[in-house]
Amino acid sequence: MIKSLDYFASLVQEDEHIPLFEAALSVAQDDVPALDLSDYLLEIDRFAARLQRRMPADIAQIPKLRLLNNFFYQELGFAGNLNDYYNPDNSYLHKVLASRRGIPISLAIIYIELAQQIGLDVKGISFPGHFLMKLSVNSGDIILDPFNGASLSREDIEERLEPYFINGRSPNDPPLASYLAEAPPRSILARMLRNLKTLFSEHPHWKQFLNVQQRLVILLPDDIAERRDRGLAFANLDCPQAALQDLEAYLDQCPQAIDADSLRRRLPELRAATRKLN
Repeated sequence: MIKSLDYFASLVQEDEHIPLFEAALSVAQDDVPALDLSDYLLEIDRFAARLQRRMPADIAQIPKLRLLNNFFYQELGFAGNLNDYYNPDNSYLHKVLASRRGIPISLAIIYIELAQQIGLDVKGISFPGHFLMKLSVNSGDIILDPFNGASLSREDIEERLEPYFINGRSPNDPPLASYLAEAPPRSILARMLRNLKTLFSEHPHWKQFLNVQQRLVILLPDDIAERRDRGLAFANLDCPQAALQDLEAYLDQCPQAIDADSLRRRLPELRAATRKLN
């Protein structure tokens, strides 16, 4: 586990050079520690090579996009896993590649990698509720649904936003374009990990939750709330010393936080448990 975390840390060290697909794929080592990532990296390379051989050298972006969509959704058979949407397997890319089923963000990460290998600069969009993709062409942005590759109109996008505004959107709300901004790799990975975090907190599965939190703390070192949540996972797994370090760090930075008093009440018990260990 430590080695896989070190590997993940090396991949996400610099914003400008995060290999999104490889970093997302490496999260699967929480599920299968001995997973050989090279097999899946080669699989994507083979997909891209197959598709590239079919393309004329002078093919324009939009025809290339149509070829990619047909290849990804029709020939390879990728689609949304509507029958088992909340299964954690939908966020482990090795399982998505095997089953050809996933959630929007996992399908998008695979699609984006394949697109970029064939020269299409497809980007992710961290849209509320349903991750999207976009390709910028001379005529504007093409917004794509990762579930099926469908191109979304402005009306489609406005309709998808409606549930997030209780009284409807007003002129003072952010413009539509702000919801369609490119999501950098770090934020895409954070959203993917937080999806897993939510799933593992609902049951709860503390070991799996801790695995996710370890990665979130590495990915978002300045987000002290992620360190707090890791501390809570350690506490629930009877690791009082590690829990104490994380919770004290959180309280040092956020002494007036809404949960500060409840966390302080837990510290004496954790300190006592730590002394017993020593």
